[in-house]
Amino acid sequence: MDASNPATPATPPTSSTPAPRAVRQLRLVVSVPEGADFDQVLAFYRDVLGMPEQEAYEGEDDARVVILDAGRATLELSNPAQVRLIDRVETDGGTSAPLRVALEVDDSAATTRDAVAAGAELVASPRETPWRSLNARLEGPAGLQLTLFQELD
Repeated sequence: MDASNPATPATPPTSSTPAPRAVRQLRLVVSVPEGADFDQVLAFYRDVLGMPEQEAYEGEDDARVVILDAGRATLELSNPAQVRLIDRVETDGGTSAPLRVALEVDDSAATTRDAVAAGAELVASPRETPWRSLNARLEGPAGLQLTLFQELD
């Protein structure tokens, strides 16, 4: 079960065979703001959170893109009541951004300490959730809200 979603599935998947036009990859594109240090943002996600570099390209006018491997991707859709529940559990009532990235890590407490030391802002320290994960909330570089979660079972 996804650590940021304690709800049980409403309906089981209809088929384990992908549809002919099935999505092959989920790629979250983060625009590093003008004036931000691109290399510092890259180092945070690549070196601190441990996402290995998959591809990198450079273009005219100093255009750069680096694609990092973030493991298996899922798309979690939550209605407002579920978002409020998750916020209450993870942050004692703080509010989620419209897009929050949840990353499963081996040790959420250690990864949270490393992330804060590398410049992330701590929103909520690691805490055990009712769905048996250890979750922390951070404001990461480039304005990306993060949940670091560790499955406990």
